[in-house]
Amino acid sequence: MASTIRVRATSSGETTEVQVLIQHPMDSGFVKDAKGETIPPHFIRELTFEYDGKNVFIADWGAAVSKDPYVKFSFKGGKKGDDLKISWIDNKGETDTTTAKIQ
Repeated sequence: MASTIRVRATSSGETTEVQVLIQHPMDSGFVKDAKGETIPPHFIRELTFEYDGKNVFIADWGAAVSKDPYVKFSFKGGKKGDDLKISWIDNKGETDTTTAKIQ
């Protein structure tokens, strides 16, 4: 299965800028389908970015985050060619993990 996570990480000097797009329905549990039935909640609970064995960014999310979330942040450190590990887990126990090379 292809990863649901698309990443761009670029290093410039002492800072690495990370941009991530995640394909996920992020259903809140408050929306109804065409038949009028409530769509059950399905959302990412935790998003983690790890560099050099340490967490550089952790997001604890709930049902209020939009479909296919986009995240952009920077952190000190990171060199071109190093790995950045991104992973998420949702409220149904589904997960995805990918590793991106810093450019």
